[in-house]
Amino acid sequence: MATPSGGGRTALVTGGNRGLGLETSRQLLRDGFAVILTARDKAEGEASARAIGAAFRPLDVTDPGSIGALASGLREDGARIDVLVNNAAVALDGFNAEVARKTIDANVYGPLNVSQALAPLIPDGGTIVMVSSGVGELSALPPRLRVEFASPNLTRAGLLKLVEAFVAAVGSNRYREEGWPGSAYRVSKVALNALTRILAGEFAPRQIKVNSVCPGWVRTRMGGSSATRDVTAGAKSIAYAATLPADGPTGGFYRDGRKIAW
Repeated sequence: MATPSGGGRTALVTGGNRGLGLETSRQLLRDGFAVILTARDKAEGEASARAIGAAFRPLDVTDPGSIGALASGLREDGARIDVLVNNAAVALDGFNAEVARKTIDANVYGPLNVSQALAPLIPDGGTIVMVSSGVGELSALPPRLRVEFASPNLTRAGLLKLVEAFVAAVGSNRYREEGWPGSAYRVSKVALNALTRILAGEFAPRQIKVNSVCPGWVRTRMGGSSATRDVTAGAKSIAYAATLPADGPTGGFYRDGRKIAW
């Protein structure tokens, strides 16, 4: 029998109360990890965690206070987070300044702030997984923005300046003139992929692997009933990146265990 790759390690999954987050938590538990499932809705999160045998911690990735409380509580309990799966995200209806703001806050600032807060609890050689999407491929952008997001010299501050420019452009209804897509979700995933590359460089001295994953179009509440993949297949892509060996790749974008273009 194969030895589970979890090896007694602990994984924390954001947005783990349903869909891809719940199935990823289930697969990591089967692989030998202890799993901490987090969710914004405490009752739903606790029920989901009980159902699969995971631990539960409340977390709203858009609330700095909630992120701080999670980090403080884990630190006080002496927790070690070997794998962090940044899965929590939103895909909101409509397209206006409010939708742009909420989407960027959840899908870009959320993973950034959670990764930063939990970094002291991640051991050298640990793993961070960003759950992204194929809609975030750079080919979705016009040449000028593609160059800016793809630049190897892009910094964290530079990336945040870009996403704030997007939100401002939507608010002023100038996003078309400035070349932005009319989809906050798409821009948030382009930015998340850029963030992956930036954090991979920042964490390289500690050998912490940071990779993005496209789980495909999955039948979840977010993906809808017409999606082409079931949740089990989608979560396998995430679990792949979560269980990479210590000397595994970093700074990449993967689907079904295969590297794909940014």
